[in-house]
Amino acid sequence: MAQSEQVEILVIGAGIIGVTSALALQAQGHRVRLLDRKGVAAETSRGNAGAFAFPEVEPLATPGIMRKAPKWLLDPLGPLSLRPAYAARIAPWMLRFWRASWKDRYEPAVAAQSSLMRVSQAALERLIPRVNGEAFMRREGQLQLYEGRAQFEASLPAWKLRGQHGIAFDLLETPAAIAEIQPGLNPRFTHAGFTPSWLNVTDPALWTEHLARQFVAAGGQIEIVEIQSITPTASGVEIATNAGPRRADQVVIAAGAWSHRIARTLGDKIPLETERGYNTTFPTASFDVRTHLSFSSHGFVVSRIGEGLRVGGAVELGGLELPANYKRAETLVRKTVEFLPGFDPNGGTQWMGFRPSLPDSLPIISRSPRSDRVIYAFGHGHLGLTQSAGTAELVASLVGRREVEIPLGPFDMRRF
Repeated sequence: MAQSEQVEILVIGAGIIGVTSALALQAQGHRVRLLDRKGVAAETSRGNAGAFAFPEVEPLATPGIMRKAPKWLLDPLGPLSLRPAYAARIAPWMLRFWRASWKDRYEPAVAAQSSLMRVSQAALERLIPRVNGEAFMRREGQLQLYEGRAQFEASLPAWKLRGQHGIAFDLLETPAAIAEIQPGLNPRFTHAGFTPSWLNVTDPALWTEHLARQFVAAGGQIEIVEIQSITPTASGVEIATNAGPRRADQVVIAAGAWSHRIARTLGDKIPLETERGYNTTFPTASFDVRTHLSFSSHGFVVSRIGEGLRVGGAVELGGLELPANYKRAETLVRKTVEFLPGFDPNGGTQWMGFRPSLPDSLPIISRSPRSDRVIYAFGHGHLGLTQSAGTAELVASLVGRREVEIPLGPFDMRRF
């Protein structure tokens, strides 16, 4: 792109979506600045499980989930819980969530998610060599583990769904078959599904910081400022911050769980909620984890982070303001001691992150109806890292007003 055609873009949010989008925009020849209230990977992108979960095409709102939800929601330490103090506030979101679980919306959501996964996986493989990032990748697959045949057979429709969308997997029906991939597990896990295309990053914070360094080295700027409001103007967009106004031709809002608050200053009301996730990170690995381990019925995973292990997951619906309930993290560690014989539960660091969640589990990747100079890229739930590279390429196409690779109707904010 010639210098005279350069457009200045502001990207709000320096998590994995914002940083990757800034890189993609920069690669298209734009001048780009990243704005964040805390800094690079300071929130959810710092402490997630580090998984590129491309096979996970099924939304949270599955048919029949509302028959199971009351039991889950009333268990404060279960895989899906609702903080009582937040129940009234989240009721409208839960109603949309229930509606998204109907077959007429569930099936299109799966198709849309699958298309974004395909784009994201291909985009990641393009990004890795461009940023010299292969050293950050672990291509070790993933095991979803089940206790007994009944639990395994209940999962088969989900595996069939993955197969219909071109995802390769192997189903394992004996502890011996599981042990060939991951030895040492508690024998209560008798069945599993293995997805070889799943990959992990060695550390999500270090990966995001690496991308940010690449962005800065190529001339990008990063500012620590608090965003107060966004106002379209005749010639661009003005962003009010605690450090004075910032102006740009176009703005990308990729601020994760805080994005809806920024969008509201523009007049857009978006039903974004927060999946609060908990984990504990251990600096050394007391158990030889050889692949990403998912304990499906318990709602948590164990992954390798650096030289250590991270135990985390579950979903707590509690918004951004309520205090953390670290008993959830402690429960997951106790289960890990039981599931991974020899695992040492001492010396871990607890953490809680805010996953930005929309009722149908699909992110918003679209222009604002209020201004075609404002582009939204948020709401990826627990799939932000997974879908970051694909989202970034789609954002770059929107900013450049070029044809996008997949239909973006399912990701348009006007669906709400």
